[in-house]
Amino acid sequence: MITSLANLKFMLLDKVCEVKFARRNLKPGRPATRRMLCTNNIQLLNSIEGRTVLNYVPPSQAPNYNPNQENLIIVWDILMQDYRTINCDTVDLISTLEADQTFWVYLSEKIAPMSA
Repeated sequence: MITSLANLKFMLLDKVCEVKFARRNLKPGRPATRRMLCTNNIQLLNSIEGRTVLNYVPPSQAPNYNPNQENLIIVWDILMQDYRTINCDTVDLISTLEADQTFWVYLSEKIAPMSA
């Protein structure tokens, strides 16, 4: 489902989202889109599991640009275990998970067994 910056920001505060979005800078030999499993849910990220399993580290400084003016959202990428930006010019919300025990079950049963 194609979504907007405002809607996605709202969803990320409460849930874990799988998104697909267009690259801003195309790279030769790379796909034109990117995918990620991400969240901005502070309770999940600041939990003991979030700090140890997801390696969450609170931000140390604000970016030197305004992400809203650039139509970007800064999120915690769960698989890369770092902050990344989502280009909201064309962003597709693929699925959402509740940021509670449902997410931890999904992570341990579906994501952890995957190979690099």
